Amino acid sequence: MRDKKDNATFDLPGFEPAGQDDAVVPPPEPKRGGPRPRRIALKQEQISLLEETDASGLPVWQRDPNLDLTGLPIWQPD
Repeated sequence: MRDKKDNATFDLPGFEPAGQDDAVVPPPEPKRGGPRPRRIALKQEQISLLEETDASGLPVWQRDPNLDLTGLPIWQPD
């Protein structure tokens, strides 16, 4: 069954009702241009990261004496 919005479905050639063989028109040939230009692959290079990372790619946690374990600054009197 064909849906109303089914644009991908098309009628196959050769399944027309009988009696229309006189008006058979060959399908147009696809236009062929010249050879396509070849794309040159860009060379990839490894960039250096700003911080050291672990196996998951996240920055390595480093202890800062001015921060507590939650990341909040430690209040110090002047």
